[in-house]
Amino acid sequence: MKSFWTDKSVLVTGGSGFLGSHVVEKLRDSGCKKIFVVRSRDFDLTREEQVARLFEKHPAAIVVHLAGLVGGIGANKARPADFFYQNLMMGVLVMHYAWKSGAKKFVGAAAGCGYPEHAPMPLKEDSLWEGFPQQESAPYSLAKRMLHVQSMAYWRQHQFPAVIAMPGNIYGPHDNFDLENAHVVPALVRKFVEATSNHNHGNITVWGSGKPTRDFVFGGDVAEGLLRAAEVYDRPELVNLSSGTETTVRQIVDLLVDLTGYHGKIDWDTSRPDGQARRFMDITKARRDLGFEPHTTLRDGLRSTIDWYRARYSSGAPEAVALVEP
Repeated sequence: MKSFWTDKSVLVTGGSGFLGSHVVEKLRDSGCKKIFVVRSRDFDLTREEQVARLFEKHPAAIVVHLAGLVGGIGANKARPADFFYQNLMMGVLVMHYAWKSGAKKFVGAAAGCGYPEHAPMPLKEDSLWEGFPQQESAPYSLAKRMLHVQSMAYWRQHQFPAVIAMPGNIYGPHDNFDLENAHVVPALVRKFVEATSNHNHGNITVWGSGKPTRDFVFGGDVAEGLLRAAEVYDRPELVNLSSGTETTVRQIVDLLVDLTGYHGKIDWDTSRPDGQARRFMDITKARRDLGFEPHTTLRDGLRSTIDWYRARYSSGAPEAVALVEP
């Protein structure tokens, strides 16, 4: 049976980054033969002349926009202007030139932290504009939220379909494991793997109290949802792609203790910020429209992530530290 992707040309920004690597893998598995992965060394997506050159040289039927400046709470607090400017410019320029170049569809990933800080749980797509997001990541998440505004504007004026996904806390192989900039799961995986690999069962320090909840979702599951959204939607849509399950940071730590065989002490550094107290998503729309169902359990996904980082660490390869997905 012929796949939707068999004869499609696809351009993927951030295609060699974390989520992008999963998307490219799923595209290949779906029979897509014409994939162009945009690399930051070749095209600076914050500069209009370079984005124009990209689409002049590599026009595509479908554009998947995943490039961005990403990082955890510490990085967002230290570099809010960078997070706002770079993510805003990338989104605006890539969607504009996708339309201008004649692309048939745009699919992009926004940020689950873009939902209002005090929105009712679970987070539903209709709640996106009902308040301000959590302060520490607002410059990043509001820049990403603008993708939704742009998608509506380009549909009204140009009938250009742009689908914006709202992922939860994505984790998995190929993530950024740099301790200064990583999100919670890769940062913790690195700490546990390195402690156990070195037979050093000394204390591991975890930021915050462990009480905040997040909606953790495996990268491969989100990639499948993004491709399904491109297949199904032919108008602008906003759709949550996550697990739909609320999990505390402390539960993640407990699983990592079990999966890595760590025998040391956990120190909770409550002088560090917790971030938003609760966050998890309603994925009813994705289930109904896309047949989306995340199939990787948290335990299996963490085991896969541990195995990937452990192999990388034992081989002496440097950790993934790039913030701008190339």
